[in-house]
Amino acid sequence: MTLPVALHTAAAVRALEARALAMHGVDGADGAVLMRRAAAAALAALRAGWPRARDIVVLCGGGNNGGDGWMLAGLARAAGLSPQVLWTTPPDALRGEAAQAAAEALAAGVPASAFDAPGAGPAQLAEADVIVDALLGLGLTQAVRPPIAAAIAAINAAGRPVLALDLPSGLCADSGRVQGDAVHADVTITFIVLKAGLRLGAGPDHAGQVRLDTLGIVDDLGPPAWTLLDAARVRSAIPARRRDAHKGQGGHVFVVGGGPGMPGAARLAGEAALRVGAGRVTVACAADSAVAIAAGRPELMVRGLSAAPEAAVQQLRAALAGADVLVVGPGLGRDAWAQAVLAAALDAAKPTVVDADALHLLHEVGATAQVAPPRASRIYTPHPGEAAQLLGLTAAAVQADRPAALAALVARLGGVVVLKGAGTLLATSGSVPAVCDRGDPVLAAPGTGDVLAGAIAGLLAQSGDAARDASGDAATVAFEAACAAVWLHARAGERSTNAASRGVLAGEIAARLTDALAEVMDGVQR
Repeated sequence: MTLPVALHTAAAVRALEARALAMHGVDGADGAVLMRRAAAAALAALRAGWPRARDIVVLCGGGNNGGDGWMLAGLARAAGLSPQVLWTTPPDALRGEAAQAAAEALAAGVPASAFDAPGAGPAQLAEADVIVDALLGLGLTQAVRPPIAAAIAAINAAGRPVLALDLPSGLCADSGRVQGDAVHADVTITFIVLKAGLRLGAGPDHAGQVRLDTLGIVDDLGPPAWTLLDAARVRSAIPARRRDAHKGQGGHVFVVGGGPGMPGAARLAGEAALRVGAGRVTVACAADSAVAIAAGRPELMVRGLSAAPEAAVQQLRAALAGADVLVVGPGLGRDAWAQAVLAAALDAAKPTVVDADALHLLHEVGATAQVAPPRASRIYTPHPGEAAQLLGLTAAAVQADRPAALAALVARLGGVVVLKGAGTLLATSGSVPAVCDRGDPVLAAPGTGDVLAGAIAGLLAQSGDAARDASGDAATVAFEAACAAVWLHARAGERSTNAASRGVLAGEIAARLTDALAEVMDGVQR
């Protein structure tokens, strides 16, 4: 499988840097040389992003991140630009490499003053061609305080292009949480490795375009904290298809949903499974939903179930013998009929995507027996509200620390958990969790979650016997299928967007899954 893109914690970065410097430096480099490399990389990023910029205002804090800023200002002056520094920690209070960098910049004639000095601060920022944020680095663990908070607010209010060094100040390096307030950067040049917080939580909204420079440090950090989904990983999760392939080799997906009067969600899930290549898709639904589903998408096979729960369970159990993968929940309902159908679906011991109403029922009826012991190839797809129900939290609490909520859901449910939202997170026990940084606001529309559930099942059904076996590598297969589907779904949303970032229907996103899939398989993004 293609090596995934790694995201690391602040602690891992510090350990790596300390280990490299302890081994007589990096290619003979000490801390000051690494700071110079970081400043040079930042200057290159600035000139690439804004080639006509001359008037540069660098806001420098008190640690090594501030030292990078002082060093950048000195290099920019030597390159013929017009930098000036606004500091929140006086140069004579700096230590180590940061103090050396400030002394060199001042000796080179770089103008510098306190951020809160009369006539400085916001007035100077408003005149800058580019603002460089070098206030805070990896060490932030609490809400920003004055004068840093005022400097961050001034940067964001200036309306000028912003380059952040390593991380936007105010952003947690590990979680992407905003610690009170955080800089909104246009470009972030990050050093050594990618930090998890740049891709988690609010990170993507604050980091802008992220560029990485390793500063010449090459070492093994061990398992990353997270992996970032990309097209290469998606491609490796999709089985090759022979020229003589037939539909029986694409797996048979059963969508169990579409309760009385609710045909739409089940149809969307079924169509999505077809769009990603499932060989056959059957929707098992309430009898009064069957006609609407079959008429709206004739490629779907439909089985209407009795309105009597006992009879519906018998019909479903007989039908599921031919299923490879299940999706249970889209439009299922929350009444006694839905509870009986859900129990029968979970009892079928098939790889199952548990979505929508099925998640609510697991919480509502306290269905511990239906959750434990977890099957390795069971995939749960809650949005923040559903996750909050399952964990006994509020949706706001889930969103405040999505990584912690994800870990709690895996401990509670087992199997694979897909915590949906901007920056969808995925995890399963024993694997490095993953984050998807793709997507578009058009995905915030009714039915898009049903499309994702169907896409996951459609890819899992094509994975062969491993997906249908609760032992061996079934968990890995289920996890990778979910990762691939999440990325394709996000990319389909991007391909469906419009200037308003709204008004796109879930069925239109389902239709674009084939475009996203083709893009991945031919290795070309359009």
